[in-house]
Amino acid sequence: MAKFSMNKKEKSVGTEIKTAIMTGVSYMLPLIIAGAVIMGIARIGASFYGIDNIWDGSHAEAANAIVRLFHAFDGFGGLALSLMLPVVAGYIAFSIADKPGIAPGMVAGLLAKEMGTGFLGALAAGFIAGYIVKLLVTKVKLPKSVASAGPIFIIPVGGTLLACLVMMYIIGDPLAAMNRGLESWLLSMSDGNKIVLAAVVGGMVGFDLGGPINKAAVTTAMAMLASGIYDPNTAAQVAIIIPPIGIGVATLIWKQRFPHSLQDAGKASTLMGLIGVSEGAIPFALANPKIIIVNVIGSAVGAAMAVGLGAVNRAPISGFYGWLAVENWLVYVVAIAVGSGIIAVGSLLVFKGEELPKKQEESKPKFKITRAQ
Repeated sequence: MAKFSMNKKEKSVGTEIKTAIMTGVSYMLPLIIAGAVIMGIARIGASFYGIDNIWDGSHAEAANAIVRLFHAFDGFGGLALSLMLPVVAGYIAFSIADKPGIAPGMVAGLLAKEMGTGFLGALAAGFIAGYIVKLLVTKVKLPKSVASAGPIFIIPVGGTLLACLVMMYIIGDPLAAMNRGLESWLLSMSDGNKIVLAAVVGGMVGFDLGGPINKAAVTTAMAMLASGIYDPNTAAQVAIIIPPIGIGVATLIWKQRFPHSLQDAGKASTLMGLIGVSEGAIPFALANPKIIIVNVIGSAVGAAMAVGLGAVNRAPISGFYGWLAVENWLVYVVAIAVGSGIIAVGSLLVFKGEELPKKQEESKPKFKITRAQ
């Protein structure tokens, strides 16, 4: 296995990648928790006023001041969550290349978010930025007269520009093409077996939790609503909330199986699931990608069960505040419970008490600009 030399110690590529992901997750968690709780307050509070879309801009002009406040709260929570991908990318780069990697990583992560590549794109952005900066820091030799410009000019400018170019012209286009292909494929399946279609939609939604595959399934399902085709939407709305609820419940029942930081994330994940935000499960997928397989299975089973037993959701709403409006709502809720239960139990095969790094300093390589003699 290839190895890099760092601080006179050797660290394998696999160890460096795992440490980088864990570092990114640990810095991302406070944003997820803050965003989830604030959005939860907004959406649960709005439900008492009969409002199930408090995020809609029309509520900013509502006559009721409390409704306007809840709308603002939802926006605050959304802002916190919008920083999730840039921060995880920035601190993955930080783990690889120390402080010079933060700015390029965050900017590349923000670009990944804007391009709709999801957390997989953010991961790629973090590693691309980190290794580009690491290469610049260790290989670029500057004359003594301009060496001081390296950390404040050459590294941030060069690292950011190169990382963004790679994201824009190498990573982004393939993901966008994949997204279009998945949408076409789902449309072609709409005349087939509805249970199979529901399972496929559910599995796609549960795969990358807001990423391009998830978005392809949800967007296509919502587009079919206009034609009076409700099964894909039912499957998608069920699958959106199964992973965060399932993994959140697992952290409550089998707390000792999860690192301390992920225990806290589990509480936010449950709340995010109940209000219809699948991103609550992202920290767990980053910490241990094996849980993605469990997420796909649980989401597919729950979605197929809901559609197969006759539940019909005619609105693009996945949060609990819309459940009673679903035709055969009891079946719908039971399907969510079954899918979530599969993920909760399946998490026992994935999480076995691993710990996140307790000291960030242990995960930070140290580099110095080399001056030419």
